[in-house]
Amino acid sequence: MESTERTALSPGDMEALAQITDREREILKLIFDGKCSSEVAQSLSVSKRTVDFYLARAYVKLGVSNRFQAFKRAVELGIITDT
Repeated sequence: MESTERTALSPGDMEALAQITDREREILKLIFDGKCSSEVAQSLSVSKRTVDFYLARAYVKLGVSNRFQAFKRAVELGIITDT
């Protein structure tokens, strides 16, 4: 199994980190806390479609295509912790 430990950030990593908005970070954290898009939407008083939109934008910024990859990348960048 690959390690998810943080390493020194490259300039590309720093750019990705800077592009992630506060709302995208908030949604990523809630998703990785085990909530589904509908639960996140309800807790933030937005639609599920809005949550999915923010997730899609975060995936592009992180250079990933699914939740597992997003989790791994977010941990690497220090956006969230895996504990």
